[in-house]
Amino acid sequence: MPGNTSNNSGPQSTAQLDLITKEHPDYDQLRQVWNATVDRYPSAIARCRRSEDVSNAVLQAAATGLPVSVRGGGHNIAGTAVADDALMIDLAEMRAVEIDVSSKKARVQGGATWANLDTAAQVHGLVTPGGVVSETGVGGLTLGGGIGWLARRFGLTIDNLLSAEIVLADGRIITASKEEHADLFWAIRGGSGNFGVVTSFTFQLHHLSDQVLFGPTFFALEDAARVLNAYATHAPNLPREACVWANIMTAPALPILPESHHGDKVLNLMQCHTGDPQKARTDLAKLYGGATPLGSALEARPFIEAQSFLDPVYEFGARNYWRAHNHQHLGPALIDLLVELAPSLPTPESEILICQLGGAVADVPDTETAFPHRRTQFLSTPGVRWRNPGDDVQVIGWLKDASSRIAKHATPGGYVNFITETADTSARAYGQNLERLSRIKRRYDPDNLFRVNQNIVPAPVSDTQRDAAPGT
Repeated sequence: MPGNTSNNSGPQSTAQLDLITKEHPDYDQLRQVWNATVDRYPSAIARCRRSEDVSNAVLQAAATGLPVSVRGGGHNIAGTAVADDALMIDLAEMRAVEIDVSSKKARVQGGATWANLDTAAQVHGLVTPGGVVSETGVGGLTLGGGIGWLARRFGLTIDNLLSAEIVLADGRIITASKEEHADLFWAIRGGSGNFGVVTSFTFQLHHLSDQVLFGPTFFALEDAARVLNAYATHAPNLPREACVWANIMTAPALPILPESHHGDKVLNLMQCHTGDPQKARTDLAKLYGGATPLGSALEARPFIEAQSFLDPVYEFGARNYWRAHNHQHLGPALIDLLVELAPSLPTPESEILICQLGGAVADVPDTETAFPHRRTQFLSTPGVRWRNPGDDVQVIGWLKDASSRIAKHATPGGYVNFITETADTSARAYGQNLERLSRIKRRYDPDNLFRVNQNIVPAPVSDTQRDAAPGT
């Protein structure tokens, strides 16, 4: 594996840049992203195969006054991989993964998905914590923080990031780590895509058995409050090897569920336990509150299977709109509200998701990275998913109303990777770290070239003190 040394390359020539314009037959396909509500038309798409190509694209955008968007996996809910009249940097052909077994490190190119990384690492019985959908891009998930099934055991994705190769707004290619460009390294661990284009990540890996206890357990809606109250009480005390997300949803037509309940509103506990298999079921049963499940597919599975289990649920091409809320605990009033909202879910694919944090996530000091939600125990994410554009107003209206009611029981902030809107969301996304992020933004992207995101506006230049040059 290449060492973690800075390249510090200067600006590159744009002569060889591979640009796809609106006249190209592949243009319409390449501009599509996961969330079908996002239908935007970039000025051009730069298909990059190496870091120097990315540098060339950034320089061309800066020279022509175009904002830059970056497509890794294209799975972001806000669709920030593409923007009207912008230059899209497409990293789809940069998906290489190198595993160094002796040092337990992975070097991953910026266009890779979690399926690429997980598959390569699990061959050696290794993992780094990622998300819950294997088609998600490594880049977008990492830069926003990175929560998933392994976060309580091994920390957020950013807590396992050792270094990153980044193309800056001036075209330079540098490496950021705790030793080099430490301020930038701090910022990219939670500050999203505001500071440059990350062309490769180096992660710390951990040993993990290829078999984990994983799967859903469903409960009737009349038992949902009982189970959620037990979940609220016991989930924070689970061993770190366990992570459970709760979901109020429409029951799918699965063989494990009685046919009479297909299409009913139900509560699903999606459970992952990577510890002692003899103890795992006892740990998880505490969350059920004594209620009898409608059905369960909780079983020992290969970790790779667990990581891709939800892929069909979050498939490419549906229309999506989400909100995100932080909670220190799930109180009875909030639980009653969530259950009350269940019958009015506007489509069969819509849901009210509760994600569990805690454990190793909270071990890291609040100031160690830019991720500002370390003390949050749960995230609630009401999300609507639908197919017909004619339903946009009604479905999104339901979501906004539900979100405003849930927000009354939340603490400030929201996980940036789950926020659909990009305008006026920086304070929610970055919290108490926004001011410092803004100063770092001034150093590395003073003209806000990378603004297609939950944007961090560069801090103003003081009349009496000018910022240091980037990279000093």
